[in-house]
Amino acid sequence: MSTHIGAGDGAIAPTVLLPGDPLRARWIAETFLDDAVCYSEVRGMLGFTGTWQGRPVSVQGSGMGQPSMAIYVNELFRDYDVQSIVRVGSCGALTDRLAIRDVVIASGACTDSSMNRIAFEGLDYAPVADFDLLRDAAAAAPEAHVGLIFSGDSFYSARPELLTRMVEHGVLAIEMEASALYTLAARFGRRALAICTVSDHIVTGEETTADERQETFGRMVEIALTAALGK
Repeated sequence: MSTHIGAGDGAIAPTVLLPGDPLRARWIAETFLDDAVCYSEVRGMLGFTGTWQGRPVSVQGSGMGQPSMAIYVNELFRDYDVQSIVRVGSCGALTDRLAIRDVVIASGACTDSSMNRIAFEGLDYAPVADFDLLRDAAAAAPEAHVGLIFSGDSFYSARPELLTRMVEHGVLAIEMEASALYTLAARFGRRALAICTVSDHIVTGEETTADERQETFGRMVEIALTAALGK
């Protein structure tokens, strides 16, 4: 039983979907899983286990940002022997190649976070997705955009103009978790992938509502389940 999840042995499946919002975790469990049971309500960060097409899968809220998400990912890998984590979240489009509600599958994650620089003593580690998960997700969603994303430490950045340089080097969208997820998966020798739906557009100013972000991003969940568990 871990500190921040508090689930018993065997309560969490080897494959976990990881939304930031605990209410999105509940919606995913109620919408996509059969016989879902809540295994954690610690700090209101809900976790559920059920089945999808007869195979066990869990969904766990992680909070916003790399520090919060890293707590849950560490405990899922270390204390519950989870083998695969797929982040299912929202992102902001940084290029007019993307539209609202487009799906982005992150092949790698740039970041302004100091977490990896501290861990690697100043070296720039390059966090990337698990290849098999990436390949299977891309095959399941030919309409999705596959490429780099940016994991920012600040939701309200003091220097948003700096993202232009990232876009010039192929970065598609911004979110707040994938870099730490990919790094921790590598550290534990496990599999990880981030799949995000465009919730707002930095270029055009378009955005979705909070309710839409919570409950209308079903396509990325279908892609995540197919990639992680097979058709």
